[in-house]
Amino acid sequence: MTTAPIRVLLADDEPMIRAGLRAVLATDPGIEIVAEAGDGREAVELVRQHRPDVAVLDIRMPGTDGIAAAAEIRRNGLATGVLMLTTFGEDDYILRALGGGANGFLIKSGEPEELLAGVHAVAGGAAYLSPKVAARVVAHLAATGAGGPADRRAAAREQVAALTAREREVLTLVAAGLSNGLIARRLGVVEGTVKAHVSSILARLGVANRAAAAVLAHEAGLTLGVGCAGGPRG
Repeated sequence: MTTAPIRVLLADDEPMIRAGLRAVLATDPGIEIVAEAGDGREAVELVRQHRPDVAVLDIRMPGTDGIAAAAEIRRNGLATGVLMLTTFGEDDYILRALGGGANGFLIKSGEPEELLAGVHAVAGGAAYLSPKVAARVVAHLAATGAGGPADRRAAAREQVAALTAREREVLTLVAAGLSNGLIARRLGVVEGTVKAHVSSILARLGVANRAAAAVLAHEAGLTLGVGCAGGPRG
């Protein structure tokens, strides 16, 4: 049985950046670029028109930026996953985007393989934080949070410790960029059980989405130690 390609929209105000992203994505026969946009407003309109699986959005664009576009996509109830592109020094933007419903984050200067992994992960319903993004967000939170880095780490560990052993196991896999289907296969359970665990984890941690849960897991040191690697759709 042939698997349908992952349909992707690209949005960046710099044509050369879009061309580079397009070239990387074109190396994967399982990905199809269905539209391109030069700003967030156009991206939202094209998402409505094409209903892609994933929208790859530059976090900063003139007019409507990627954060506002992601929030608009969520408000419209569109099922498109959002993968944000960021650069070093945009940590505040990343934190805002986490609250706005972004599913993943990539550094523009990262490896091409990270873009492919991120698209596959977000298309599969997973969160994706490139290792560089995860490290910078945790460092930024530690530097700006009340009480200093040690207090933030302790608070994160306390939150995670309140989860059940199975929920901590699931959270570790969420932070590693696995979808519900991949987690289910890893743990030998049905996908519905994983969905229930993830819903419980988000509620008990008081976070809005998987990406925010992944950041908290990194703060608590609850990771597989191999970065946030995406997997195939599923």
